[in-house]
Amino acid sequence: MLVDYQNVEINQQDLCVLSDVNLQLEKGEFIYLIGKVGSGKTSLLKTIYGELGIRSGKAEVLGHDMRRIKRKRLPELRKKLGIVFQDFQLLTDRSVYDNLEFVLKATGWKHAKRIDARIQEVLEQVGMAHKGYKMPNELSGGEQQRIVIARAILNSPELILADEPTGNLDIETGRQIVQLLQSICRQGSAVVMTTHNLNLLDEFPGKVYKCENHRIHEEKRQTNGENEANNVDKQ
Repeated sequence: MLVDYQNVEINQQDLCVLSDVNLQLEKGEFIYLIGKVGSGKTSLLKTIYGELGIRSGKAEVLGHDMRRIKRKRLPELRKKLGIVFQDFQLLTDRSVYDNLEFVLKATGWKHAKRIDARIQEVLEQVGMAHKGYKMPNELSGGEQQRIVIARAILNSPELILADEPTGNLDIETGRQIVQLLQSICRQGSAVVMTTHNLNLLDEFPGKVYKCENHRIHEEKRQTNGENEANNVDKQ
């Protein structure tokens, strides 16, 4: 069990964002978080990587008790997590390669050859093998998001958190990004992705949780195949 939330309450500045949160995440699962703006999706992700505290309930992430975790232990937790932000958050004053090198060195990598090999490996994995020399502003939005995903998987994380990774992208590029995340998921990392694009849920199935009215619940969705079968039955 990578994430185990039971009866969790999430607050921001003494306002309840989500209550009675029950969420379990296993290795290799792909989970969507959906809901209106302000419904608590991003706040939930922030509790998983320790940016936001938890008021009550049981909350374990990768073996850490998130109600009692000390700030000095957060880097240890985050090393096992990959975080994909909607607004990229790349360092604009250095190349793609240097962005990735910075993360590896910051997380304890020391040998230049190993660092170089890992950077080349992740760039190839996200389809950006020949873009390491580029500056972020020389890349399209979709290319920047691929680099952000490369950054997120540098340390082979058990869990990837993707906050609206397709929000600033056109439809086709967004599809490619979700396809990439699902490919990474099949290789063993669990993925939690927030999105407003409900069409993606039909094309790239996963477990769906909806945030609304300060609660979260699993939403059962029919696949396109099931919808077609139901239509045939009705005819």
